[in-house]
Amino acid sequence: MAANTSSKKRAVRKKSTAAKAMATTSSAKRLGVVGDDSRFAEVIALIEAARGRAYQAVNAELVTHYWDLGAYISRKITSAEWGDGVIEDLAADLARRYPGVRGYARPNLFRMRQFYDSYRSNRIVSPLVRQLPWTHHLIILSQAKPVETREFYIVAAIKERWSKRELERQIRSGAILRESLATKKVSPVVRQIHPTAIDEFKNAYNVEFLGLAVEHSEADLHGALLRNLGRFLTELGRDFCFVGSEYCVQVGNQDFAIDLVFFHRGLQCLVAFELKVDKFKPADLGQLSFYVEALDRNLKKPHERPSIGVLLCATKDDEVVEYALARTTSPTLVAEYQTFLPPKEVLRVKLHELYAQLTLNEPVGSTKSTRRRS
Repeated sequence: MAANTSSKKRAVRKKSTAAKAMATTSSAKRLGVVGDDSRFAEVIALIEAARGRAYQAVNAELVTHYWDLGAYISRKITSAEWGDGVIEDLAADLARRYPGVRGYARPNLFRMRQFYDSYRSNRIVSPLVRQLPWTHHLIILSQAKPVETREFYIVAAIKERWSKRELERQIRSGAILRESLATKKVSPVVRQIHPTAIDEFKNAYNVEFLGLAVEHSEADLHGALLRNLGRFLTELGRDFCFVGSEYCVQVGNQDFAIDLVFFHRGLQCLVAFELKVDKFKPADLGQLSFYVEALDRNLKKPHERPSIGVLLCATKDDEVVEYALARTTSPTLVAEYQTFLPPKEVLRVKLHELYAQLTLNEPVGSTKSTRRRS
């Protein structure tokens, strides 16, 4: 009987050891190493970094090449040496000379010319175009107009390192409108303590990817944001790092829970998000200010800067927000969250309004642009 028990224990231990080995191997495969090859993790990191730099170098060279071809074609057509029909002949000749190379088809040659003509006179954009892949440029050229919009998405895509898919989503959702400085509502203290903070926050955040019902609770919103935290971080911006949900702060003998807490690497401060599924009410700022004070007194490290509070609400009256923030001594701001993509007609009207405002504010003789991100 004892022998049978011992035998069973050995069998169980053997299965357990095998299971652990399989789990370790599986984990190692996901990380790109197997078995003892974990010793070479630093070597693999060096190789991956070099591959990334090589990809960027190849991309920059390709975009430069397309820029130069676009410039040449533009000059030929502008000087009337070539008609539009010559492009088709050029595409056919290049196809014969470089069989299997797809980049020189007639539509792409016209896109190269459009690419050059769109940015050649723009002092801000022309030095930056080599930092984005050609596929990103094609998306921006086809989906973003006019040049002010294209400039915004080029600069934003570089800064936020948007993937092709994310770039398309940001254009569809009218990200440029959510970035408009004229509509951002922040307390005067934010501008005093964090002069650059207004560049890091949006007037509205589009969270259509949450799939929320029209009628939803704060718990629904909170849970959906946590389930889609990666996408929400992308919408917030690449310098935001997640710290915690329902983050506990103790004041006196009481515990309080902040909906979401992030750390912003650029601003070097904690950021408290308070969620509201109703229209903004001035009373909401009192609770948020309390949370910001608690973070600064109890959790902020000596080398960090004062915390910021963001009230994220379903909708807001900008005049009410302005009055509510005018006298507050807490570094807070108010933003909306949008659970659906706005109709194209609405985006078009708002863009026209924004361009009209930019034109009025533009000094004579300067290049029209959204310069704040340059």
